[in-house]
Amino acid sequence: MRRRQLTHAGGPAASGTTGQSDHAVPIRWYEASPARTADTPTLLWLHGGGFFRGGLDQPEAHAVAQELARLGVPLATVDHRLAPVPGLAWVRQRAGRPRVRFPLPLDDVLQAYRTIAARSPDGAVLGGASAGACLAAAATLRALDDGSSPPAGAVFAYGFFHPVHPRHHDARRRSRRHRRITHAPWALDVMNRNYVGRGGGLSDRFAFPGGHDVGGFPRALFINAEHDNMAASGDLFGAELGAAGVDVAHHVLPGTRHAFLNRPALTEFSTATAMIASWIRDTAVPVDR
Repeated sequence: MRRRQLTHAGGPAASGTTGQSDHAVPIRWYEASPARTADTPTLLWLHGGGFFRGGLDQPEAHAVAQELARLGVPLATVDHRLAPVPGLAWVRQRAGRPRVRFPLPLDDVLQAYRTIAARSPDGAVLGGASAGACLAAAATLRALDDGSSPPAGAVFAYGFFHPVHPRHHDARRRSRRHRRITHAPWALDVMNRNYVGRGGGLSDRFAFPGGHDVGGFPRALFINAEHDNMAASGDLFGAELGAAGVDVAHHVLPGTRHAFLNRPALTEFSTATAMIASWIRDTAVPVDR
């Protein structure tokens, strides 16, 4: 395992890498300021972007992490590998990094989670936004199945979790304006198929946990947008967890649209980050020392 620590000019952060010699997974650490409250778990936060775009510097990663750290939550973000751009498989990632499909992005998240859990005596929480929420849910199941240190909780912001996106029956909950086209359910289904590629990946519970056995899942926080086609999957997955006996807190922020955490100037950005910080501080659980 390799790590390097660097001062990050954008806030209370440090950068490092973790992984095997043939593949290092970049991790950015954020120290809680003020000093962390005793027993506060560390959050591993995953950005969105449809599995094929995004990175550590986008507001949905960096700005969210800075704000949560300011609110007293220790956390890290991870620059997992991205899937091909739908219809443009020849486009490479930044710095010439190859694009990959499931399960390799999830493998990156698991490597990062194990590193973070090992350095977090008060436990670790997995969380993310949009596609990052799906990865966080899948990583939670993988960690439970493979004997890794079990997550203390899971945080999902406007995530989706099913291979085929369910449709909102209430037209008032559907996406509006340009997202009526870009986030149409058929387009979201294409995005999912692009992530897994050919084969049976769509039915794999570690690709899309929705609709599968979620027994043993830790307590979970859902924060969904009111006008968002993806929220139909988030609402359904929250109901599936609740039916399995999981402690679920489910919130829909009035008047919001998808990706509000990518816009730090919005009131709902502050509302959601405050809710996440409060929930994580309440997630302290006994852990093995």
